[in-house]
Amino acid sequence: MSAPLAIVAAIGRNGVIGADDRLPWRLPSDLKRFRALTLGKPLLMGRKTFQSIGRALPGRETIVVTRERGFAADPAGVHVAHDLDAALALAQERARAMGADEIILAGGGDLYAALLDRVDRMYLTLVDLSPPGDAHFPPIDAAQWIETARTRPQPVPADEAAFTFVAFRRLKSAP
Repeated sequence: MSAPLAIVAAIGRNGVIGADDRLPWRLPSDLKRFRALTLGKPLLMGRKTFQSIGRALPGRETIVVTRERGFAADPAGVHVAHDLDAALALAQERARAMGADEIILAGGGDLYAALLDRVDRMYLTLVDLSPPGDAHFPPIDAAQWIETARTRPQPVPADEAAFTFVAFRRLKSAP
């Protein structure tokens, strides 16, 4: 059985998820949630997202999707795939090897858009800001999703904005 594909993303009110290859806000609470949701799972991300993080994240295996044939990642636990199907196949292989119950799609915007039709779950942080940015979350067809959880935690002092954690599951189409 294949592991489901799940998006984890923080999204501003205006759909912005990034600016100049960086997060457009500082939300330690969201980073803590990201860690909890992704630990022990394969992470699928684009090259720019990987380079913005700057390292392999402990306790996870990263699959970097890039069209740049010359791109090579040195750190242990980082794999490179040059097309979406190869990346998804490698993510399934790593999920089985790790005993992971899902594969995490961790960005960026182009990868979210390219794989949205294959995603089964979404763990979104809706940020109460509308920052300028050059990376956006793709439009969602609300008729294809059901909300399964919603919490509005109290921000910690270091959080730059209020936010809401929302989880969605894709509705299965009728046979």
